[in-house]
Amino acid sequence: MGSILKTENLSHKYSSSSWAIREINIEINHSGIIGLLGSNGAGKSTTMNIICGVINQSSGNVYINGIDLRKDPELAKKEIGFLPQTPPLYSDLTVDEYLTYSAELRFMDKSTLRSAVEDVKERCGVAAFSNRLIKNLSGGYKQRVGIAQAIVHKPKLVVLDEPTTGLDPNQLIETRNLIKEIAVDHSVLLSSHILSEIHLLCKDIIMIEGGRVIFSDSMEAFNGYLQPNNILLKLENPPAESELLKIEGVVKVEFLADRQMRVFFDKEEGITERLVEASVRNGWKLKEIGLEKGVLDETFKQLSLQTNR
Repeated sequence: MGSILKTENLSHKYSSSSWAIREINIEINHSGIIGLLGSNGAGKSTTMNIICGVINQSSGNVYINGIDLRKDPELAKKEIGFLPQTPPLYSDLTVDEYLTYSAELRFMDKSTLRSAVEDVKERCGVAAFSNRLIKNLSGGYKQRVGIAQAIVHKPKLVVLDEPTTGLDPNQLIETRNLIKEIAVDHSVLLSSHILSEIHLLCKDIIMIEGGRVIFSDSMEAFNGYLQPNNILLKLENPPAESELLKIEGVVKVEFLADRQMRVFFDKEEGITERLVEASVRNGWKLKEIGLEKGVLDETFKQLSLQTNR
């Protein structure tokens, strides 16, 4: 099987400023979720915008399903679905009108366009809102419509830039599950600056810092650098320690200031989802969840040092 996405020495600078990204080499040749991790300003959005043809790179090449994006952008973009950090929604259109318009933009065949729109509405759980104006949807359903426009034409590569930012715990779980479903038969490149989000969703990971790739391998290999055993929670209505200890995998709880707590676990797989689900079910009103910032900083530091030796 050939590459679904391949970049060769991708580099870009804005006007005369310093390089935003430098010699980015990425190759994706399978379905599933590939995480693009990096702190804010690392170069993730620049890389994604170039891959999706939103901006032209200063140097280097991008190939989508073997097609040179610069030489044949129209053909290459038929194989790309893109959800930017701010979904490109038209608030005065209905869901049906917007998805039909999105399909037409991809030059979909008129004989299959209608069925493709109906199919993607069902798949993304927005069929019940077909005739509702987008401006009247909740944040979670707007995000679903944004994902729907990215997959309506059944592209080989789906690119999602920070797709879970700003969602409440219920919307977060629903969006994650939708992304996992899409990844069964698409290659999904998903960016985030939140390590726990990448850790939860992705089997492979690419880390960018300072505009350069500093790690590219499986999540299993990444775990050799980082083996977290605790998560920080902030709950508006925190429960007693005994309630948290009932959650599978939780072995210890430390209560901190300002309704924060440090939850230690021995079964990492699914621990974030179990904590979120318990919060929703019991009305604990989850405000924040994630690894401690120091863990992220230490990981970036270790990988940077390893790369520069």
